[in-house]
Amino acid sequence: MVRALIRIEDADDHRIAGFREIRERDLTRREGRFIAEGTVVLNLLVDSHNSAGAFAAESLLLLENRVEGLASLIERLPDDVPVHIASKTVMNAIAGFDIHRGVLALGIRKNAPTTHDLLGSLPDKALVVAACGIANHDNIGAIFRNAAAFGADAVLLDETCCDPLYRKALRVSVGSVLRIPYSREGSIADLLTALRQDQFSLWGLSPCGAIDIRQIAPGNRAALLTGTEGEGLPQRVLASIQTARIPQAPGLDSLNAGTATGVALFAIASAMGRI
Repeated sequence: MVRALIRIEDADDHRIAGFREIRERDLTRREGRFIAEGTVVLNLLVDSHNSAGAFAAESLLLLENRVEGLASLIERLPDDVPVHIASKTVMNAIAGFDIHRGVLALGIRKNAPTTHDLLGSLPDKALVVAACGIANHDNIGAIFRNAAAFGADAVLLDETCCDPLYRKALRVSVGSVLRIPYSREGSIADLLTALRQDQFSLWGLSPCGAIDIRQIAPGNRAALLTGTEGEGLPQRVLASIQTARIPQAPGLDSLNAGTATGVALFAIASAMGRI
């Protein structure tokens, strides 16, 4: 049976209300819903939906000239997920901008584990990333992409980090937010307590770190902590954990949080024999 596509002629059609002015929805989204853009992210969302993962697709909105090329992906969707199509003019009026590449999905996060439950689900040998105070969507997305690339088991975010399901963060992560288990709650002190209780060795990134990142001997359970641009991790945190630095050429003392996390994860994952 050929799936029926729902043509949208009016940007105010109530059936696509969830997609309307999605830049503003980055600030007002509720109940775990989010916007996924592009074919790579949409494929991961459909994979999660079909495998009863943490995320599900509620509906799609596609540019009419993208439908043929997405036929195989559309066929993978359950019948109860509506697929809307629109002209470029109507779609831009709905979304409020013209950089969506004609592929949008409204998704929902069904399962949001607590930090305690997430750590309890990890294997005996585990690598996690913990982030404190990162409000930049590009850095959050890059951290998730790096976590996926270097085999991290989870990402822990404190309550002051931005939501990784923000449209831009999800796009920068190339869908890795939908692949890497994560929690976002509590203070950085709460995260440190939970990690210690689960026998993780704690390593904080700092330009003034005590040792070269390449000298880390992480053991079976390691947590890499990263902080904000500029200020980095709070001094009270750095004073309570082991610290490492990334050697750099003279004249520059730091990298952005996304890049630094990638370099450090490569070093730690290598030392743990994960890559």
